[in-house]
Amino acid sequence: MRVPLIVRIGGLVLASTAFYTYVGQMVPQKEVQPPQATVLKADLTTADMVTVGRQIFEGKGLCTTCHTIGKSGALRFPDLEGVDARAKTRVAGLSDVEYFAQALYEPDVFIVPGFNPGMPHINKPPIGLTDQEILCVIAYLQTLGGTPTVTLQTTHKYLSAAPAPAGAPAPATPSKGAMLQPAVSHAPVERMAKR
Repeated sequence: MRVPLIVRIGGLVLASTAFYTYVGQMVPQKEVQPPQATVLKADLTTADMVTVGRQIFEGKGLCTTCHTIGKSGALRFPDLEGVDARAKTRVAGLSDVEYFAQALYEPDVFIVPGFNPGMPHINKPPIGLTDQEILCVIAYLQTLGGTPTVTLQTTHKYLSAAPAPAGAPAPATPSKGAMLQPAVSHAPVERMAKR
């Protein structure tokens, strides 16, 4: 008995669709939700910062997209289990806090041997963590192989606005309607007349 051509084509289409549906379901899927706003109180303890840092690490920071904790084998980026112990000795002259700050603000300065560059600057879009959020992430990273010591008053060279010393005058704010002058004067631009 001969099967009609249209039935054979229909069978091929159904078999192909079923095969690719099956293969598509085998590919791991990761649903990414918009980041939730993080409200940081001024009186956070180090323990509170660790909790917030873990939430940022797993959520808004998107760190688990590439990093793992406690896995081995072929990894895209370094596994972070015990990372604080390694951070204290990874780069000569840098403490663990300074190393983590460098790795988060300028990830291409030091590349862990065996891995390629590719980590984004997390203080810039699209991730855009604030300095305080990054301090919380550092506090969480310190718990991976060490004891957290970071507070919201911890400083490092990457902080965008260091707190003013006590008793220092506040920067002057221009009054409403004041004309602001640029710091650099520009030469006048000449326009060519149309002929």
